[in-house]
Amino acid sequence: MKKLKKLTKSIFGAGRLKTLAMMLMFGTALTFAQNAAGDYSAGTSALASVTEEIAKYVPYVVKLCYAIAGVVAVVGAISVYISMNNEEQDVKKKIMMVVGACIFLVAAAQALPLFFGI
Repeated sequence: MKKLKKLTKSIFGAGRLKTLAMMLMFGTALTFAQNAAGDYSAGTSALASVTEEIAKYVPYVVKLCYAIAGVVAVVGAISVYISMNNEEQDVKKKIMMVVGACIFLVAAAQALPLFFGI
């Protein structure tokens, strides 16, 4: 047995032997999966129940997105005000970044229910 191990290590190397073993196990598992792939009712019912459970959280996530957008707007407005008083150079850039972040959060909150058909 030790001679066989030495021979395989010298031929394949330690990394190649592990790779070959993983490929063999993956191929066996794939064969079993193909034989069992006929009845999808359990999977479809599980996905349907998960979709219903996730859909219950959508209104809360939408409100959370609006709240985060409000916080971003207030903090951004304060940051822009401070930078305007200090006469910094990139005030327009800060304004555009805050407005863009708020628009993204509001658009994400509007689009989220569409993914779940609410």
